[in-house]
Amino acid sequence: MYGKTISYAIQGIDAQQITIEADIKSGLFKFSIVGLPSNTVKESRDRVSSAIKNSGFRFATNNYTVNMAPADIKKDGVALDLPTALAILSASHQIKSNQLEKYALIGELSLDGSLRPIRGVLPIAIATWKDGLEGLILPYENVEEAAIIEELNVYPVTSLNEVINFLERKIEIEPIKVDKEKIFTDLSENNINMFDVKGQYHVKRALEVAAAGAHNVLMIGPPGSGKTMLARRIPTILPKFVLEEALETTKIHSVAGLIGSKEGIITTRPFRSPHHTISDVALIGGGSYPKPGEVSLAHNGVLFLDELPEFKKSVLEVLRQPLEDEVVTISRATQSLEFPAKFMLVASMNPCPCGYYGSNIEGHSCSCTISNIQRYRSRISGPLLDRIDIHVEVPAVKYDELSALPTGEKSADIRKRVNESRKIQLERYKKEKIYSNSQMNPKQIRKYCELDAESKELLKLAMDKMGLSARAYNRILKVSRTIADLEESFSIKTNHISEAVQYRNLDRKFWE
Repeated sequence: MYGKTISYAIQGIDAQQITIEADIKSGLFKFSIVGLPSNTVKESRDRVSSAIKNSGFRFATNNYTVNMAPADIKKDGVALDLPTALAILSASHQIKSNQLEKYALIGELSLDGSLRPIRGVLPIAIATWKDGLEGLILPYENVEEAAIIEELNVYPVTSLNEVINFLERKIEIEPIKVDKEKIFTDLSENNINMFDVKGQYHVKRALEVAAAGAHNVLMIGPPGSGKTMLARRIPTILPKFVLEEALETTKIHSVAGLIGSKEGIITTRPFRSPHHTISDVALIGGGSYPKPGEVSLAHNGVLFLDELPEFKKSVLEVLRQPLEDEVVTISRATQSLEFPAKFMLVASMNPCPCGYYGSNIEGHSCSCTISNIQRYRSRISGPLLDRIDIHVEVPAVKYDELSALPTGEKSADIRKRVNESRKIQLERYKKEKIYSNSQMNPKQIRKYCELDAESKELLKLAMDKMGLSARAYNRILKVSRTIADLEESFSIKTNHISEAVQYRNLDRKFWE
């Protein structure tokens, strides 16, 4: 006796169609699952058998073989419980329906036959729609996430019995539809605002420049100066999500199991802030069944590394590839997966081990030696610093500013200027296959960052007199181009160069 159902397994952040075949023979009881199942999938034998019996169906003492094809793809997770149970019931002729192969089926079974939510629903919904199936049957708690795909019929169910009654046309279930525009309106509002930050006007300006050109930024200042507070508000000045970005980001978070049952889709740019004790695998992603790490969870958003020198050297070094390629490649013996990792790196650090080098805080004088400061700053490698365009000092806020009412611009006003700058860059680079000033290579810098004689002289003077390193040269030109774009200036002027030079603090020879 033979039965077959259709389901999906997650591979990276995409879904692969899986055919579940069940074969039942008479003989001694045996329940085998083949087709590269993980331990989680193998454990489904007990869940499936109990759910079938507790739903009022027979589970006789026969020889059961369940094959998950294609057999060369690893299967992990609990989403295959429901299609496995239905394939067995079809093979034992307890389901009277010819609809099984028209729908995709996913869901974890409880022992009583009820369904529990799963992760990775959005990529499964997208794959179901692309494969042209009539619909997706899934647990009720996952319906908001799947229904984002408007062209797909999504049928929420609560139990194994309800699925069977629907397939046998004993009950009708209306496909769920959601209003994407309403979801974006309801969920995209931020409760934090750049207006909340008192003082630090030059830092806010630097962050505006960073957001406009998609530049990575490093903030340097004493403890309590507001570095974290500023970093958390950067997503509020970045351009709003478009649908394609929202879907791609939601897929990653769905695979990682970070989508709530009431959210459905991520509508604000992610902000990830891992602790400095994080491992390289947790940061980049991996595992025997690879899952996305923090750099992928920050895709289309901000990755904030607080106290940057405290991170392990091996962790910081693995950042170099995703910063350069905007993708993480994880290779295993049987497969190689890619996770997108296009994020804005925002880091913070103290100016010295004690935190008060050059500080204007009364009662806090620096006790560090020059060698200690050099050793502390050298924990950040040159190749990593090469990928950070803006270094900005964040001084302690004085009492007069703290006690005054908030002043300055709101995030929405800053975002408008950022959006206009991004439009200029998209138009400029539409034939270059890049989207921002931060991505320019040396050839593109020469093409789009031409300087007049006065600007060249100013930059030469800054390099010589301020002790700026050679690697600062291209960074200054990139940032200058962004500052010019914010002013809607076609050419880079001396004031743009002058401001960009101020954003290279770590390149200065501070011990002289």
